[in-house]
Amino acid sequence: MSMLVSPRMLQLFRKVLEARSAILGAFLLLTLTGIYGAAHIPTDSSIDRLIVAGDPVAQATREFEHVFPESEHALVMLEAPDPFTPPVLQGAHDLELALDKVARVQAHSLLTIYFRGNPPATITPDNAETLRKFATGTALFRRAGLMGDHYVGIALELNVNTPAERDQALQAIDTLVLPLDAAGHPFTAVRRVGAPWLDAWLEQQTGASTRKFMPLFGMFLVTLVFIVYRSWRALAAIILTLGSTVAMGVGLGYLFGWTNSVVSTLVPLTIMVTTTATLVYIHSRYIEPEDGASLREHHARALANKFLPCTASMFATAVGFAALAISDIRPVREMGLWTAGGLIIAWISCFTLFPSLQSLLRAPRNCGAVAEGRWFAALVNVLVPATRRYRWWLVAGAVVVMMCGAASLFGIPGKLAPLQLETDALTYVNPHERVAQDTRRFEEANGLDVDDLWLQTQPGHALDPEFLRSVDRLAQALERHPGTNAVEGPTSVLRWARYIASGSNQLPASPQEWRKLAADLEQVLLSEPSARNYVDVANLSSVRLSIRGRGEVFGAAGAMRKFIEQTWEEAKASDPNFLNVRGQLAGKGVLSGDITERLLPTLTESFAITASVIFCAFLVVFRSPAARLMTMIPSFFAILSVFIVMRIAHIPLNIATILIGSTVLGATENDQVHFFYHLQEGRSSGSTGIALEHAMLTAGRPILFATLINTSGFLALALSDLPPMRQFGIVAASAFILALIADFTALPGALWILSRDKPRLETQKTG
Repeated sequence: MSMLVSPRMLQLFRKVLEARSAILGAFLLLTLTGIYGAAHIPTDSSIDRLIVAGDPVAQATREFEHVFPESEHALVMLEAPDPFTPPVLQGAHDLELALDKVARVQAHSLLTIYFRGNPPATITPDNAETLRKFATGTALFRRAGLMGDHYVGIALELNVNTPAERDQALQAIDTLVLPLDAAGHPFTAVRRVGAPWLDAWLEQQTGASTRKFMPLFGMFLVTLVFIVYRSWRALAAIILTLGSTVAMGVGLGYLFGWTNSVVSTLVPLTIMVTTTATLVYIHSRYIEPEDGASLREHHARALANKFLPCTASMFATAVGFAALAISDIRPVREMGLWTAGGLIIAWISCFTLFPSLQSLLRAPRNCGAVAEGRWFAALVNVLVPATRRYRWWLVAGAVVVMMCGAASLFGIPGKLAPLQLETDALTYVNPHERVAQDTRRFEEANGLDVDDLWLQTQPGHALDPEFLRSVDRLAQALERHPGTNAVEGPTSVLRWARYIASGSNQLPASPQEWRKLAADLEQVLLSEPSARNYVDVANLSSVRLSIRGRGEVFGAAGAMRKFIEQTWEEAKASDPNFLNVRGQLAGKGVLSGDITERLLPTLTESFAITASVIFCAFLVVFRSPAARLMTMIPSFFAILSVFIVMRIAHIPLNIATILIGSTVLGATENDQVHFFYHLQEGRSSGSTGIALEHAMLTAGRPILFATLINTSGFLALALSDLPPMRQFGIVAASAFILALIADFTALPGALWILSRDKPRLETQKTG
């Protein structure tokens, strides 16, 4: 059967092949520019950059942090069977002094508080015993994380402004801490806890992840392409096109000011697999025999023939990824726009750079893959009549599985909970990493979920005795919940000061005594810089309550925030001292919770936009809404079925896996566009059976090879140390295999139902 081509497209690609040398020169310069840009893209995994700048929660957090500048905090846990023996306390004392000398680091512990800056040179048994009584006489030390049943802690404040400064400080801390852990005496274990170590690990692995899986994918790609086409020249044309496209696509990030994040790894991978699949479609058409045409004429005809389906599929995919721009989660928005821009570059490369390389390298047409396609032809001869015979079963089975997938995602009221939303940022770190294990151990007893309640009053009234007394009652109400570990605020500073002075941390109830407490707090703010973390000393117009707890004890995602908001509303309604006070949740903990709550809307909204765009693109090109709905069955089948896989494998929805809908739909619709395009070619020569046979023979093998490439590319992510990337790789690879199965079963079955034709394959032959 001869190729259907547009005369204008044919003339255009004749000119492209004539200008091959100029095209190669231009792409060489653009590739070098892309490499430079890609090498200078910064990495930013900070929580305050995860939500777009214009978001109200992000704006409130910036305003809050302007009033209460937040340093980075960490903790060193020194474990021992009895942490109050002289050797353990002496070791803690020596380590604290050494840590306090590290540039940009301030260290303090219960020893600092007890000795008030004048510690003895040697911790005696008497010192140890008095320290034990001092530390265990109140719950303040436990709530602050400075002690536990089997550890004492050294709190660290890192006054750093850049990741480089943070990494330098952490390296100096590790130099002091890790040898003590290895020695095993006097501490049984030395644990490092806190966001600085986790953030440093994430930033390092964000870049390392790409460097790790890209070579693996490249090796598989080289092997597969060579096996399929048996030509080093064809392989060279594909590899050079891919390298140039990925370099330019990634380099866009530098041009637009985007940053590397935990999901930006998907940008080069998505560009690479989508481009590779398109190149496979183009080259497969190029190597097909056609009588009566010169090599250059045949080459131009092959490009013209594949221009429409490749353009429709790549632009629909690009717009689908661009739909992620609706997300308020910054890395997701940037990843969508970044990938869309890279796919536009890929489309240009596929129809300019690739044919130029094919021509200059003289990629052969007489490849062994064509002659060895008999096995696939035999498979098609079985599939076409079988899909007609079992068409209703195939389509009904696909629909049932899709319904089960939807139930796995959204749940069944009263029967099945919705798919789990990932609420713990710690799960983004490899659980086998020591710092993750240490932080998790601390979290089990002390909690790491922190939300800040920002109380804004009239300027000059933050230290009013009546207001402070009401703030203390609010803090006590928040502490009553079993999920709350500690509430730190201006009155907790008073409790610390009172305990150190008198041995009691109880504050009086009398209004007259609160006047003295307010005056005491004012003096503490002048002498203790750390106390200023809870009072706006510049204008005395606001205070801060920092609530730390365990989110899972409160309930589902967002339950802790709802409890804080409800407790505040009740206090405001019942306490006249809060009449003109504005309470607002802010801070990095609130941002983190807000991101979690936006994961599912991002999934559903972006998927709906992507599906609508792809449907409209197909409708414009092929003008068949009923057929388009049918041909979307494989994509919907793959996407919904994969939620069953996620449910079985206990893979949650997180910042990476929410992209599965747009990614799979954008990648798999390529197969359907090419399939339906060649189905139309076949319809010009015969019945539905003839058209299906032609579509499967022409597009089927490229679909198979493209699916293998997509699967291998995303499956390489399974080797990533980043749990979200590893989970996304497994989910995406499963979806591509499911889509391939539906391409050769449910899709032709649906087309048989739509056509109502009877098979006449035994009496008709393709042209």
